[in-house]
Amino acid sequence: MDTIRFDELNLSPQILRAVTEMGFEEASPIQSKAIPVELTGRDVIGQAQTGTGKTAAFGIPLLEKIDPKEKKLQALVLCPTRELAIQVADEFRKLSKFMHGIKILPIYGGQDIVKQIRSLKAGTQIVIGTPGRVMDHMRRKTVKFDTVKTIILDEADEMLNMGFREDIETILEQIPQERQTILFSATMPKAILEIARKYQHDAETIKVVKKELTVPKIDQFYFEVKQKNKEEVLSRLLDIYAPKLSLVFCNTKRMVDELVSALQGRGYFAEGLHGDLKQSQRDRVMNSFRNGKTEILVATDVAARGIDVDDVEAVFNYDLPQDEEYYVHRIGRTGRAGRTGMAFSFVYGKEMYKLKDIQRYCKTKIKLMPVPSMDDVANTKIENIFEKVSNIIKEEDLSKMVEYIQNKLDVEDYTSLDLAAAFLKMELGVDNSDSDVEANEDFGDTGAEPGMVRLFINIGKKQNIRPGDILGAIAGESGMPGKLVGSIDMYDKYTFVEVPGEYARDVLKAMKNVKIKGKSVNIEPANHK
Repeated sequence: MDTIRFDELNLSPQILRAVTEMGFEEASPIQSKAIPVELTGRDVIGQAQTGTGKTAAFGIPLLEKIDPKEKKLQALVLCPTRELAIQVADEFRKLSKFMHGIKILPIYGGQDIVKQIRSLKAGTQIVIGTPGRVMDHMRRKTVKFDTVKTIILDEADEMLNMGFREDIETILEQIPQERQTILFSATMPKAILEIARKYQHDAETIKVVKKELTVPKIDQFYFEVKQKNKEEVLSRLLDIYAPKLSLVFCNTKRMVDELVSALQGRGYFAEGLHGDLKQSQRDRVMNSFRNGKTEILVATDVAARGIDVDDVEAVFNYDLPQDEEYYVHRIGRTGRAGRTGMAFSFVYGKEMYKLKDIQRYCKTKIKLMPVPSMDDVANTKIENIFEKVSNIIKEEDLSKMVEYIQNKLDVEDYTSLDLAAAFLKMELGVDNSDSDVEANEDFGDTGAEPGMVRLFINIGKKQNIRPGDILGAIAGESGMPGKLVGSIDMYDKYTFVEVPGEYARDVLKAMKNVKIKGKSVNIEPANHK
């Protein structure tokens, strides 16, 4: 379909100004179709997933109908999660930036209810909330719906999956009959259609066709990987492609926790996101991911709802999703805002049938790639080093460095090629294949992987120490690249960490008088029984 500009949609100057400031000119397909219908006041069923611009598709018409002079509740938006409620509220605030007198209040569990009650009493025209907390306010009679003219169900399928059907129906029963009911959902299961039939009148269905649900700028690949090898393959891919931010999807909370521990043990800045986390933990993890402190976010599908980060360069399906549409939702979180993205799926055995279903559904080709070898990882690192070297040669004045090297070559019995090769080896880090025996001769059997030495450190979880603190201290003090640190096993009062044999003495020496989070530490080779 032809694109439509926002200034062709008969919007108020205030909203047009806000939309322009947000950097949008052309409406997305769901916005082009939904906004004109919603502005007429008709009920709407919209099928679209995160990343299509659906929030503005229902937010713009809703804001157009709000009367700023009327301080009573005029609109209610229901969302499945706290994250999504906050995100929708933020988008509404941006859209209403130049509309004076409009109050928008997100209400959700985990936030002080007294504070919410105070805000409700002060007069709010738009409430954006989770069903559970909205029901809580209904029971307390701190929210009244008799002046509500619009209700929106956002991600309705997810609210049903989370068991909110009864709450949603109770809330809908309380809203005046003379209202506009708008329902947005990524999928259209039977239960959604039943709610639509019961609570909507003459609703128009607006659908983003399936080919628009996929994102063409995403390169999609799969690897045939057994469960036991997934962690190693994921690490190699992270090393080769070095994405700025990555999302890794697992099907269970337990797998999220296990994978996060494994990745942190390998020295990656990874965090997990799933339904068992407290709200404060979820907020901390999301903030850390948004500002780039966490480079890898490992999540379940439900927990990932509401993640809207533009810089995600790669999505990994560590577990293949159960539902084809979830695949679309997952990979749609990369390749945002005109960027290209990559999606990698790990598949084995009977899962090949599921992958074929996904390809049929998406009308896309997911290409088989060979599992990268350790040589591939090393070659990529070497290429990256050479690229850095080329840039330095082009951009820097190296005359002084050339003089140092020439002086050294004049007195030593080796060539400039020998010197360059030594610098490359130093930059790459130790080659474990040559150092297995040497490492163990120095320190005996410390219980480490071949080529590594296991060290004992006398602090652990009870001192509020995290694997990242240990990794940061070792890399920072010894100058050893952090990615060479092996597994980090943390216990309540002590920690074991593996380092390459070649670096073990340097690490022990460098860490002699070091404090981690203000605590003095003792570090020594582990005694393996």
